Parts: sequence; C-alpha cells; structure tokens
Amino acid sequence: MAILAPLICGLIFGAGLLISEMVQPTKVLGFLDIFGAWDPSMAVVMMAALTVSVPGLVLAGRLAEPLLAKQSFLPGKMRIDPPLVIGAALFGVGWGLAGLCPGPALESLATLSPGVIVFVAAMAGGMALHDVWQRSRSMLRREGPLASVVDG
Repeated sequence: MAILAPLICGLIFGAGLLISEMVQPTKVLGFLDIFGAWDPSMAVVMMAALTVSVPGLVLAGRLAEPLLAKQSFLPGKMRIDPPLVIGAALFGVGWGLAGLCPGPALESLATLSPGVIVFVAAMAGGMALHDVWQRSRSMLRREGPLASVVDG
C-alpha cells in the first residue's frame, strides 16, 4: 500500500491536469493575463482542488497517524519568512514567463517538446542548487563561526 496510494493520487492529479487542459502553457498564461484576454478556467480548477483538499486536510489533522503512510508530511512552518517570499516570487516569475509549473511540466515531458525538456532540466538544476545551498548552510551552522588568528 505504501507505493499504491501515491501512484493512484499521481494518476488522478495527472488526469485532472490533462482533462482541465492545465498542461497547456497558453491556458495558464491566459489566466495570468488579467489585463488582456483573461481566461478564468484556472480559477475553477483551483476552487475544485480546494473543495476536495480542505476537508482532507482537516481530517488528516484529526487523525493520530496517517491511514496509508508511516508518517505524516503536514507542513510544520506556519509563519511567513524571507525564504518563503523569495521562493514564491521566483516560482511566480518562472510560472509567468514559461506558463508551466512543476506538475504540468513533468506531465508535458510526454510531448517531447524541446522547450518543456529545457524547462524541466532547468527546474531540476535549480532544485539541485538549492540542495547544495541548504547542505552548506547546515554545515556552517554545525561548525559555528570560523576561528580567527590574531597576531600580537
């Protein structure tokens, strides 16, 4: 069951993206074009997602342990901080420029479109750089401040 639940959830998510046409960058860019030919269909998709996910999150918060996993992965951080704001801004800029976010981009790899392949490769590179940066920050925290030699 540990592999079956995520597989089914991924298939449902992917089918939803395909059926709603949210894998098409033009559809996403149409939603973001609020001063032009605005396409509100993404708002409908988001509302449907919230309608399904909010009751599930409320139920998950009430359970002592997850039903289909060994541990829960609910968010632990509840405050807005600079990394969240900077990350959200970078995500938004990338989404607005390309018309793709990670889920639809991965699904769109099936088209073998060179633009999508480059986007996913750049996204993976950004994730790898983030991991390197996080590891270096945690190592610096563990080692403490650098010692200095004072000649005298």
